[in-house]
Amino acid sequence: MELPTRHFFRGDDGYEQARARTVWNARTPERYPDLVAQAADVDDVVAAVRYAAAHDLQIGIRSGGHSWAGNHIRDGGVLLDVHGLDRCEVDAEAGTAVVGPGVGGSVLAGRLWEQDLFFPAGHCKGVCIGGYLLQGGYGWNSRVLGPACESVLGLDVVTADGEQIYIDGENHADLYWAARGSGPGFFAVVTAFHLKLHRRPRVCGSSLYVYPIELAEQIYPWARSISAEVDRRVEFQMVASRAVPGAGLDSPGIVMASPVFADTEQEAIDALALLETCPVRDRALVAVPYAPTDLETWYAGVMSNYPDGYRYATDNIWTSASADELMPGITRILETMPPHPAHFLWLNWGPSPQRQDMAYSMEDEVYLALYGVWRDAADDEKYGDWARSNMAAMEPLQTGIQLADENLGRRPAPFATPEAMARLDRVRAEYDPQGRFHSWMGRA
Repeated sequence: MELPTRHFFRGDDGYEQARARTVWNARTPERYPDLVAQAADVDDVVAAVRYAAAHDLQIGIRSGGHSWAGNHIRDGGVLLDVHGLDRCEVDAEAGTAVVGPGVGGSVLAGRLWEQDLFFPAGHCKGVCIGGYLLQGGYGWNSRVLGPACESVLGLDVVTADGEQIYIDGENHADLYWAARGSGPGFFAVVTAFHLKLHRRPRVCGSSLYVYPIELAEQIYPWARSISAEVDRRVEFQMVASRAVPGAGLDSPGIVMASPVFADTEQEAIDALALLETCPVRDRALVAVPYAPTDLETWYAGVMSNYPDGYRYATDNIWTSASADELMPGITRILETMPPHPAHFLWLNWGPSPQRQDMAYSMEDEVYLALYGVWRDAADDEKYGDWARSNMAAMEPLQTGIQLADENLGRRPAPFATPEAMARLDRVRAEYDPQGRFHSWMGRA
């Protein structure tokens, strides 16, 4: 049984480099597959899957390697790297695209921007669309356009027996349903996504406020009180950290940087006006109620919180809890937060409209996520459990989690409704009866 031209068995020269390069997080997991196979095309994918089937090996799949936990790296089996599948064909007239899993979301977004088109790509540079779309896809303007998986019209996949098929609502509908929201537990290899594109918003802008962290007791309850009122064209998010270098603040602060997407500048200004009602508005260290911006500026701002070469540990919850219920946990988060660039994200997300019928089925009014970020491996014990322990303490308040920032290997939590999980198990049993593809960490 042939393998892709580029492959490395454990013990081969180049194996460790091939294994480690599949993870963006400098905290490379201490898990070791038997084989790393690097696919350059669909034939390579078919060869790797058939080899795994012939040798009864399980498969983990990597597209961009931005899984914080390195979900694709498991002990034993095959690590199939599809980063090389970077096809990107845009049909501007039809408003569609066919894109390989190894294409960066920011690369796709930039190319579309130049053609007056838009897709809700992820907020971080370097994240490839493979894992991003499978887990749901919270991206630019997703409060209006929906999670990006709702804009997936179909997929080209290789199944557990090495068969190439196209799936959509009419072809292998159950597998198409599963592909939109099952994330790292999806039981096929995606070789291309067929995407619905959108018109680029006429006006893209943002507001920016920076507050000293001592005002948290006033700011977070206010943010909770307006969660249902925030215009869906606004991404109201707050990031708390021990320093805000971009704003010249070397002490703990809370940054409200809220993108807005609208048809006119006045609509954008009006949509952001609610943020001027913060009860401590007069104590803001920086206050920009509205300014025009663009994708490159947004990406630069976001990536200041996610530097290359650092070690990461994350966790998250969806919640509809009240401010009174949330504040004890938030206070503990702020008191125990590691140094910058570690940070705490608050996002006002819902209430959301009715979603399409798909495996993605878990969301709530507010999203809280913790990102432990540090440089020195000697600090792993000191900072490595900050995210998990704080989210575990708030677990009674969680509805569930989202897969983008999952920590399932260390804190199993629901990411889909019980009904969706039961259906996922049924569809997996049909399309992957031998368990060829790894399930989610933390779940058999």
